Amino acid sequence: MEHLLNRYRNITALLLAIFAQLILLGYQVRSDQDVRIIRVWAVTAVTPLARGIETLRSSTVGVIENYFVLRDLREDNRRMQAELARLKMENRFLKSELSTAERAKALSVFQARTLSRTLAARVFGTGAGANSRVLFVDRGSLAGVQKGMAVVNPDGIVGKILAAFPTASQVMLITDPDFAAGVVSQKHQVKGALKGLGYANCRVDYIPNEEKVEAGEIFYTSGDDRIFPKGFPAAFVRVVRPGTAFKEILVEPLGMKHGLEEVLILLESVHQAIPENQVASSSLYLAPRPPGASPDDPSSLPKAAVGTDADRLRERYRTVGDAQGHKFGEGLPGSKPPDFNLQPGAARVQATSPSLAPQSPGDPKPTSDAPPAQPGSTPQSGQPAPSTAPKPAASNPPAAKPEAPSTPAPAAPSAPAPKPGSAPPSAPAPAAAKPDPSRPAAANPPGPDSAKPKPQAEP
Repeated sequence: MEHLLNRYRNITALLLAIFAQLILLGYQVRSDQDVRIIRVWAVTAVTPLARGIETLRSSTVGVIENYFVLRDLREDNRRMQAELARLKMENRFLKSELSTAERAKALSVFQARTLSRTLAARVFGTGAGANSRVLFVDRGSLAGVQKGMAVVNPDGIVGKILAAFPTASQVMLITDPDFAAGVVSQKHQVKGALKGLGYANCRVDYIPNEEKVEAGEIFYTSGDDRIFPKGFPAAFVRVVRPGTAFKEILVEPLGMKHGLEEVLILLESVHQAIPENQVASSSLYLAPRPPGASPDDPSSLPKAAVGTDADRLRERYRTVGDAQGHKFGEGLPGSKPPDFNLQPGAARVQATSPSLAPQSPGDPKPTSDAPPAQPGSTPQSGQPAPSTAPKPAASNPPAAKPEAPSTPAPAAPSAPAPKPGSAPPSAPAPAAAKPDPSRPAAANPPGPDSAKPKPQAEP
Protein backbone atom coordinates (compact mmCIF):
# COMPACT_ATOMS: atom_id res chain seq x y z
CA MET A 1 0.00 0.00 0.00
CA GLU A 2 2.80 2.25 0.80
CA HIS A 3 4.53 1.27 -2.39
CA LEU A 4 1.37 1.90 -4.27
CA LEU A 5 0.97 5.39 -2.78
CA ASN A 6 4.55 6.23 -3.59
CA ARG A 7 4.09 5.10 -7.12
CA TYR A 8 0.81 6.96 -7.75
CA ARG A 9 1.15 9.92 -5.39
CA ASN A 10 0.95 12.54 -8.11
CA ILE A 11 -2.24 11.05 -9.44
CA THR A 12 -3.54 10.78 -5.87
CA ALA A 13 -2.84 14.45 -5.18
CA LEU A 14 -4.53 15.44 -8.41
CA LEU A 15 -7.58 13.37 -7.59
CA LEU A 16 -7.77 14.85 -4.13
CA ALA A 17 -7.54 18.39 -5.54
CA ILE A 18 -10.24 17.64 -8.07
CA PHE A 19 -12.45 16.16 -5.38
CA ALA A 20 -11.95 19.16 -3.12
CA GLN A 21 -12.71 21.48 -5.99
CA LEU A 22 -15.90 19.63 -6.71
CA ILE A 23 -16.91 19.81 -3.09
CA LEU A 24 -16.18 23.57 -2.95
CA LEU A 25 -18.02 24.09 -6.23
CA GLY A 26 -21.02 22.29 -4.87
CA TYR A 27 -20.94 24.37 -1.69
CA GLN A 28 -20.71 27.60 -3.71
CA VAL A 29 -23.67 26.59 -5.86
CA ARG A 30 -25.61 25.58 -2.82
CA SER A 31 -24.83 28.85 -0.99
CA ASP A 32 -25.66 30.99 -4.08
CA GLN A 33 -22.59 33.29 -3.84
CA ASP A 34 -20.84 34.92 -6.80
CA VAL A 35 -17.46 35.28 -5.05
CA ARG A 36 -15.20 32.34 -5.26
CA ILE A 37 -14.34 30.56 -2.10
CA ILE A 38 -10.63 30.65 -2.87
CA ARG A 39 -10.77 34.45 -3.24
CA VAL A 40 -12.63 34.78 0.00
CA TRP A 41 -9.99 32.70 1.75
CA ALA A 42 -7.18 34.61 0.09
CA VAL A 43 -8.62 38.07 1.01
CA THR A 44 -9.33 36.93 4.56
CA ALA A 45 -5.78 35.72 4.95
CA VAL A 46 -4.13 38.82 3.40
CA THR A 47 -6.29 41.61 5.02
CA PRO A 48 -4.66 41.66 8.50
CA LEU A 49 -1.23 41.89 6.96
CA ALA A 50 -2.25 44.74 4.64
CA ARG A 51 -3.88 46.65 7.52
CA GLY A 52 -0.71 46.48 9.60
CA ILE A 53 1.43 47.62 6.69
CA GLU A 54 -0.88 50.61 6.00
CA THR A 55 -0.91 51.63 9.66
CA LEU A 56 2.87 51.58 9.75
CA ARG A 57 3.09 53.63 6.55
CA SER A 58 0.63 56.34 7.66
CA SER A 59 2.31 56.76 11.03
CA THR A 60 5.73 57.08 9.46
CA VAL A 61 4.59 59.56 6.83
CA GLY A 62 2.72 61.70 9.47
CA VAL A 63 5.74 61.96 11.73
CA ILE A 64 7.99 62.93 8.84
CA GLU A 65 5.48 65.49 7.56
CA ASN A 66 5.08 67.10 11.02
CA TYR A 67 8.79 67.28 11.41
CA PHE A 68 9.60 68.85 8.08
CA VAL A 69 6.53 71.01 7.52
CA LEU A 70 5.79 72.26 11.08
CA ARG A 71 9.32 72.47 12.39
CA ASP A 72 9.18 76.40 12.31
CA LEU A 73 5.75 76.69 14.00
CA ARG A 74 7.16 77.61 17.42
CA GLU A 75 9.31 80.33 15.91
CA ASP A 76 6.37 81.75 13.95
CA ASN A 77 4.22 81.76 17.08
CA ARG A 78 6.87 83.66 19.03
CA ARG A 79 7.24 86.19 16.20
CA MET A 80 3.48 86.77 15.96
CA GLN A 81 3.20 87.32 19.72
CA ALA A 82 5.92 89.96 19.59
CA GLU A 83 4.19 91.69 16.67
CA LEU A 84 0.86 91.68 18.51
CA ALA A 85 2.45 93.27 21.58
CA ARG A 86 4.05 95.95 19.42
CA LEU A 87 0.75 96.72 17.70
CA LYS A 88 -1.01 96.99 21.07
CA MET A 89 1.55 99.48 22.33
CA GLU A 90 1.29 101.50 19.12
CA ASN A 91 -2.49 101.52 19.32
CA ARG A 92 -2.37 102.72 22.93
CA PHE A 93 0.14 105.42 22.01
CA LEU A 94 -1.99 106.63 19.09
CA LYS A 95 -5.08 106.78 21.31
CA SER A 96 -3.16 108.81 23.86
CA GLU A 97 -1.93 111.18 21.16
CA LEU A 98 -5.46 111.54 19.79
CA SER A 99 -6.88 112.36 23.21
CA THR A 100 -4.02 114.83 23.77
CA ALA A 101 -4.78 116.49 20.44
CA GLU A 102 -8.46 116.73 21.33
CA ARG A 103 -7.67 118.27 24.71
CA ALA A 104 -5.22 120.69 23.10
CA LYS A 105 -7.89 121.69 20.59
CA ALA A 106 -10.41 122.21 23.39
CA LEU A 107 -7.86 124.32 25.28
CA SER A 108 -7.15 126.45 22.21
CA VAL A 109 -10.85 126.99 21.58
CA PHE A 110 -11.37 127.91 25.24
CA GLN A 111 -8.41 130.31 25.13
CA ALA A 112 -9.83 132.04 22.07
CA ARG A 113 -13.27 132.33 23.67
CA THR A 114 -12.34 133.54 27.15
CA LEU A 115 -11.43 137.17 27.77
CA SER A 116 -8.76 136.39 30.36
CA ARG A 117 -5.10 135.94 29.41
CA THR A 118 -4.18 132.31 30.01
CA LEU A 119 -1.09 130.10 30.00
CA ALA A 120 -1.29 126.41 29.07
CA ALA A 121 0.46 123.95 31.40
CA ARG A 122 0.83 120.16 31.57
CA VAL A 123 0.40 118.12 34.76
CA PHE A 124 3.47 115.97 35.41
CA GLY A 125 3.12 114.91 39.06
CA THR A 126 0.93 114.68 42.14
CA GLY A 127 1.48 115.05 45.87
CA ALA A 128 3.27 112.33 47.85
CA GLY A 129 0.60 111.81 50.53
CA ALA A 130 -2.29 109.36 50.19
CA ASN A 131 -4.81 112.13 50.88
CA SER A 132 -2.90 114.76 48.97
CA ARG A 133 -4.96 117.06 46.78
CA VAL A 134 -2.14 118.93 45.04
CA LEU A 135 -0.64 118.73 41.56
CA PHE A 136 2.57 119.89 39.90
CA VAL A 137 2.52 121.61 36.52
CA ASP A 138 5.43 122.42 34.21
CA ARG A 139 5.03 126.23 34.34
CA GLY A 140 6.64 128.38 36.98
CA SER A 141 7.68 131.89 37.90
CA LEU A 142 9.89 132.19 34.81
CA ALA A 143 6.70 132.01 32.70
CA GLY A 144 4.94 134.65 34.83
CA VAL A 145 3.10 132.36 37.23
CA GLN A 146 2.50 133.75 40.73
CA LYS A 147 1.07 132.37 43.93
CA GLY A 148 -2.72 132.67 44.16
CA MET A 149 -3.45 132.54 40.42
CA ALA A 150 -6.48 130.57 39.31
CA VAL A 151 -6.17 127.27 37.44
CA VAL A 152 -9.03 126.26 35.12
CA ASN A 153 -9.82 124.07 32.12
CA PRO A 154 -12.64 124.12 29.54
CA ASP A 155 -14.95 122.19 31.90
CA GLY A 156 -14.59 124.49 34.93
CA ILE A 157 -12.27 125.62 37.69
CA VAL A 158 -9.54 123.23 38.91
CA GLY A 159 -7.77 124.99 41.78
CA LYS A 160 -5.29 127.74 42.52
CA ILE A 161 -1.50 128.11 42.59
CA LEU A 162 -0.23 127.18 46.03
CA ALA A 163 3.49 127.77 45.34
CA ALA A 164 5.37 129.00 42.25
CA PHE A 165 8.87 127.64 41.56
CA PRO A 166 11.13 128.77 38.69
CA THR A 167 10.21 125.91 36.35
CA ALA A 168 7.16 124.36 38.04
CA SER A 169 4.18 125.26 40.21
CA GLN A 170 2.16 123.52 42.90
CA VAL A 171 -1.61 123.58 42.45
CA MET A 172 -4.17 123.13 45.22
CA LEU A 173 -7.15 121.26 43.84
CA ILE A 174 -10.76 122.27 44.39
CA THR A 175 -11.33 119.11 46.47
CA ASP A 176 -8.70 120.04 49.07
CA PRO A 177 -10.22 120.72 52.54
CA ASP A 178 -8.34 124.05 52.71
CA PHE A 179 -9.75 125.29 49.41
CA ALA A 180 -12.54 127.91 49.27
CA ALA A 181 -14.03 130.05 46.49
CA GLY A 182 -17.02 132.36 46.15
CA VAL A 183 -19.79 130.98 43.93
CA VAL A 184 -23.26 132.04 42.79
CA SER A 185 -26.09 129.85 41.45
CA GLN A 186 -27.07 130.25 37.84
CA LYS A 187 -30.84 130.07 38.16
CA HIS A 188 -31.65 131.91 41.41
CA GLN A 189 -28.46 134.02 41.82
CA VAL A 190 -27.80 132.73 45.36
CA LYS A 191 -24.28 133.35 46.64
CA GLY A 192 -22.26 130.96 48.81
CA ALA A 193 -18.78 129.58 49.48
CA LEU A 194 -17.48 126.46 47.70
CA LYS A 195 -15.27 124.28 49.94
CA GLY A 196 -13.49 120.96 49.43
CA LEU A 197 -14.21 117.81 51.42
CA GLY A 198 -11.02 115.85 50.77
CA TYR A 199 -12.61 113.44 48.27
CA ALA A 200 -14.41 113.63 44.95
CA ASN A 201 -17.30 115.93 46.00
CA CYS A 202 -17.45 119.42 47.52
CA ARG A 203 -19.99 121.46 49.45
CA VAL A 204 -21.43 124.97 49.30
CA ASP A 205 -21.75 126.74 52.65
CA TYR A 206 -23.42 129.87 54.01
CA ILE A 207 -26.67 129.67 52.02
CA PRO A 208 -29.69 130.27 54.29
CA ASN A 209 -32.57 127.84 54.34
CA GLU A 210 -34.87 130.57 52.99
CA GLU A 211 -32.96 130.75 49.71
CA LYS A 212 -33.98 128.49 46.83
CA VAL A 213 -31.43 126.09 45.37
CA GLU A 214 -32.47 123.17 43.19
CA ALA A 215 -30.73 119.87 42.44
CA GLY A 216 -29.17 119.95 38.98
CA GLU A 217 -28.38 123.66 39.19
CA ILE A 218 -24.89 124.90 38.27
CA PHE A 219 -22.79 127.18 40.47
CA TYR A 220 -20.52 129.75 38.81
CA THR A 221 -17.68 131.74 40.33
CA SER A 222 -18.87 135.07 41.73
CA GLY A 223 -15.49 136.86 41.77
CA ASP A 224 -15.82 137.82 45.46
CA ASP A 225 -12.70 135.85 46.46
CA ARG A 226 -10.45 137.96 44.16
CA ILE A 227 -8.89 134.74 42.78
CA PHE A 228 -11.36 133.36 40.26
CA PRO A 229 -13.03 135.84 37.89
CA LYS A 230 -16.79 135.90 37.68
CA GLY A 231 -18.56 133.64 35.20
CA PHE A 232 -16.52 130.38 35.26
CA PRO A 233 -18.44 127.14 35.90
CA ALA A 234 -17.54 125.62 39.28
CA ALA A 235 -19.79 122.73 40.36
CA PHE A 236 -22.98 120.82 39.67
CA VAL A 237 -25.54 120.47 42.48
CA ARG A 238 -26.19 116.86 43.50
CA VAL A 239 -27.97 116.98 46.88
CA VAL A 240 -29.81 119.82 48.65
CA ARG A 241 -30.95 119.35 52.27
CA PRO A 242 -32.16 121.86 54.87
CA GLY A 243 -29.78 122.30 57.80
CA THR A 244 -29.81 124.03 61.18
CA ALA A 245 -29.15 127.55 59.90
CA PHE A 246 -27.80 126.99 56.38
CA LYS A 247 -28.56 124.52 53.63
CA GLU A 248 -26.47 121.39 53.19
CA ILE A 249 -25.51 121.38 49.52
CA LEU A 250 -23.28 118.69 48.02
CA VAL A 251 -21.87 119.48 44.59
CA GLU A 252 -19.71 117.72 42.00
CA PRO A 253 -16.74 119.72 40.62
CA LEU A 254 -16.99 120.23 36.87
CA GLY A 255 -13.30 120.88 36.24
CA MET A 256 -12.24 117.39 37.36
CA LYS A 257 -14.94 115.49 35.53
CA HIS A 258 -12.75 114.26 32.62
CA GLY A 259 -9.39 114.01 34.40
CA LEU A 260 -6.49 116.44 34.55
CA GLU A 261 -3.81 116.30 31.88
CA GLU A 262 -3.58 119.89 30.63
CA VAL A 263 -4.76 123.01 32.49
CA LEU A 264 -4.82 126.77 31.98
CA ILE A 265 -3.36 129.30 34.40
CA LEU A 266 -5.12 132.69 34.42
CA LEU A 267 -2.37 135.30 34.25
CA GLU A 268 -4.82 138.21 33.93
CA SER A 269 -8.39 137.60 35.07
CA VAL A 270 -11.33 139.28 33.32
CA HIS A 271 -14.86 138.99 34.68
CA GLN A 272 -17.54 137.72 32.33
CA ALA A 273 -21.31 137.43 32.48
CA ILE A 274 -22.95 134.33 33.88
CA PRO A 275 -24.90 132.62 31.08
CA GLU A 276 -28.66 132.61 31.43
CA ASN A 277 -30.49 129.48 32.37
CA GLN A 278 -31.20 127.48 29.22
CA VAL A 279 -34.86 126.77 28.46
CA ALA A 280 -35.82 123.74 26.41
CA SER A 281 -37.22 124.56 22.97
CA SER A 282 -36.58 128.27 23.32
CA SER A 283 -36.90 128.83 19.58
CA LEU A 284 -40.15 128.04 17.79
CA TYR A 285 -40.76 128.07 14.05
CA LEU A 286 -43.96 129.86 12.97
CA ALA A 287 -45.33 129.28 9.48
CA PRO A 288 -46.77 132.23 7.52
CA ARG A 289 -50.33 133.31 8.33
CA PRO A 290 -52.91 131.55 6.11
CA PRO A 291 -54.48 133.77 3.45
CA GLY A 292 -57.58 135.54 4.67
CA ALA A 293 -56.89 134.98 8.37
CA SER A 294 -57.99 137.82 10.65
CA PRO A 295 -55.65 139.32 13.24
CA ASP A 296 -58.01 138.07 15.97
CA ASP A 297 -57.37 134.48 14.93
CA PRO A 298 -55.55 132.85 17.91
CA SER A 299 -53.54 130.67 15.57
CA SER A 300 -52.02 133.77 13.93
CA LEU A 301 -50.73 135.24 17.21
CA PRO A 302 -47.09 134.62 18.23
CA LYS A 303 -46.65 131.84 20.73
CA ALA A 304 -45.08 132.75 24.07
CA ALA A 305 -41.90 131.06 25.20
CA VAL A 306 -42.15 127.97 27.33
CA GLY A 307 -42.30 128.93 31.00
CA THR A 308 -44.57 129.32 33.99
CA ASP A 309 -48.04 130.92 34.07
CA ALA A 310 -46.51 134.14 35.38
CA ASP A 311 -44.13 134.26 32.40
CA ARG A 312 -46.99 133.78 29.94
CA LEU A 313 -49.09 136.46 31.71
CA ARG A 314 -46.18 138.89 31.61
CA GLU A 315 -45.66 138.17 27.92
CA ARG A 316 -49.35 138.83 27.26
CA TYR A 317 -49.26 142.15 29.14
CA ARG A 318 -46.14 143.16 27.27
CA THR A 319 -47.74 142.33 23.89
CA VAL A 320 -50.93 144.27 24.73
CA GLY A 321 -48.92 147.24 26.04
CA ASP A 322 -46.67 147.33 22.96
CA ALA A 323 -49.71 147.18 20.66
CA GLN A 324 -51.20 150.25 22.41
CA GLY A 325 -47.89 152.15 22.40
CA HIS A 326 -47.38 151.94 26.16
CA LYS A 327 -43.89 151.85 27.68
CA PHE A 328 -43.75 150.29 31.11
CA GLY A 329 -42.12 152.51 33.72
CA GLU A 330 -42.43 155.71 31.64
CA GLY A 331 -46.10 156.58 32.12
CA LEU A 332 -46.61 160.11 33.47
CA PRO A 333 -49.10 160.81 36.27
CA GLY A 334 -52.56 161.35 34.83
CA SER A 335 -51.81 159.56 31.54
CA LYS A 336 -54.27 157.03 30.23
CA PRO A 337 -53.24 153.45 31.19
CA PRO A 338 -53.42 150.66 28.62
CA ASP A 339 -56.44 148.37 28.51
CA PHE A 340 -55.11 144.96 29.52
CA ASN A 341 -58.52 143.33 29.11
CA LEU A 342 -58.11 143.34 25.34
CA GLN A 343 -56.79 140.32 23.53
CA PRO A 344 -53.41 140.72 21.78
CA GLY A 345 -55.06 140.53 18.34
CA ALA A 346 -57.71 143.14 19.23
CA ALA A 347 -55.03 145.42 20.68
CA ARG A 348 -53.15 145.31 17.37
CA VAL A 349 -56.29 146.14 15.43
CA GLN A 350 -57.06 149.04 17.79
CA ALA A 351 -53.50 150.34 17.42
CA THR A 352 -53.62 150.20 13.59
CA SER A 353 -57.23 151.63 13.33
CA PRO A 354 -57.76 154.44 15.87
CA SER A 355 -61.33 155.05 14.64
CA LEU A 356 -62.32 151.59 15.93
CA ALA A 357 -61.06 152.26 19.45
CA PRO A 358 -63.72 152.62 22.16
CA GLN A 359 -64.18 156.23 23.30
CA SER A 360 -64.88 157.43 26.76
CA PRO A 361 -67.87 159.75 27.43
CA GLY A 362 -65.58 162.77 27.82
CA ASP A 363 -63.71 162.25 24.54
CA PRO A 364 -64.80 164.36 21.55
CA LYS A 365 -66.60 162.53 18.78
CA PRO A 366 -64.72 162.10 15.54
CA THR A 367 -65.70 164.59 12.88
CA SER A 368 -65.84 164.00 9.15
CA ASP A 369 -64.96 166.35 6.36
CA ALA A 370 -68.12 165.38 4.44
CA PRO A 371 -70.91 168.02 4.34
CA PRO A 372 -74.04 167.42 6.43
CA ALA A 373 -76.89 165.44 4.93
CA GLN A 374 -79.82 167.31 3.40
CA PRO A 375 -83.07 167.39 5.39
CA GLY A 376 -85.37 164.54 4.60
CA SER A 377 -82.79 162.47 2.77
CA THR A 378 -81.19 159.30 4.11
CA PRO A 379 -78.41 157.34 2.45
CA GLN A 380 -79.36 153.89 1.23
CA SER A 381 -77.21 150.81 0.85
CA GLY A 382 -75.48 150.54 -2.48
CA GLN A 383 -75.77 154.29 -3.13
CA PRO A 384 -73.13 156.98 -2.61
CA ALA A 385 -73.17 159.30 0.38
CA PRO A 386 -74.99 162.62 0.13
CA SER A 387 -71.67 164.45 0.06
CA THR A 388 -70.86 162.90 -3.34
CA ALA A 389 -74.25 163.80 -4.90
CA PRO A 390 -74.19 166.81 -7.29
CA LYS A 391 -75.62 170.04 -5.92
CA PRO A 392 -78.60 171.62 -7.72
CA ALA A 393 -77.70 174.41 -10.10
CA ALA A 394 -79.07 177.91 -9.58
CA SER A 395 -80.58 178.02 -13.07
CA ASN A 396 -82.76 174.97 -12.55
CA PRO A 397 -86.33 176.00 -11.67
CA PRO A 398 -87.73 174.53 -8.44
CA ALA A 399 -90.16 171.69 -8.82
CA ALA A 400 -93.88 172.42 -8.54
CA LYS A 401 -95.43 171.66 -5.19
CA PRO A 402 -98.23 169.10 -5.09
CA GLU A 403 -101.71 170.43 -4.31
CA ALA A 404 -103.05 169.21 -1.04
CA PRO A 405 -106.84 168.84 -0.62
CA SER A 406 -106.73 169.89 2.99
CA THR A 407 -103.88 171.10 5.09
CA PRO A 408 -100.90 171.91 2.90
CA ALA A 409 -97.73 170.01 3.80
CA PRO A 410 -94.26 171.10 2.77
CA ALA A 411 -92.88 168.84 0.08
CA ALA A 412 -89.30 167.72 -0.01
CA PRO A 413 -87.20 169.41 -2.65
CA SER A 414 -86.70 167.24 -5.65
CA ALA A 415 -83.20 166.23 -6.54
CA PRO A 416 -81.82 167.65 -9.78
CA ALA A 417 -81.12 165.43 -12.72
CA PRO A 418 -77.71 163.81 -12.48
CA LYS A 419 -75.06 164.80 -14.89
CA PRO A 420 -73.64 162.25 -17.31
CA GLY A 421 -70.97 160.13 -15.67
CA SER A 422 -72.00 161.05 -12.11
CA ALA A 423 -73.53 158.76 -9.50
CA PRO A 424 -77.33 158.72 -9.20
CA PRO A 425 -78.64 160.86 -6.31
CA SER A 426 -80.11 159.32 -3.24
CA ALA A 427 -83.85 158.76 -3.11
CA PRO A 428 -85.73 161.45 -1.13
CA ALA A 429 -87.25 160.39 2.15
CA PRO A 430 -90.96 161.03 2.79
CA ALA A 431 -91.63 164.38 4.38
CA ALA A 432 -92.72 164.46 7.97
CA ALA A 433 -96.34 165.55 8.40
CA LYS A 434 -97.15 168.56 10.61
CA PRO A 435 -99.59 168.11 13.44
CA ASP A 436 -103.19 169.05 12.69
CA PRO A 437 -104.46 171.75 15.13
CA SER A 438 -108.08 170.68 14.63
CA ARG A 439 -107.42 167.20 16.01
CA PRO A 440 -106.94 166.50 19.70
CA ALA A 441 -103.41 166.43 21.09
CA ALA A 442 -103.62 162.76 22.05
CA ALA A 443 -104.28 161.77 18.48
CA ASN A 444 -101.30 163.68 17.22
CA PRO A 445 -98.28 162.63 19.35
CA PRO A 446 -95.13 164.58 18.65
CA GLY A 447 -92.67 162.75 16.46
CA PRO A 448 -89.03 162.14 17.35
CA ASP A 449 -86.55 164.89 17.03
CA SER A 450 -84.69 163.03 14.35
CA ALA A 451 -87.80 163.24 12.03
CA LYS A 452 -87.99 167.04 12.20
CA PRO A 453 -85.96 168.74 9.49
CA LYS A 454 -83.54 171.25 10.94
CA PRO A 455 -82.27 174.09 8.85
CA GLN A 456 -78.52 173.82 8.25
CA ALA A 457 -76.23 176.32 6.68
CA GLU A 458 -74.88 175.61 3.28
CA PRO A 459 -71.13 175.02 3.34
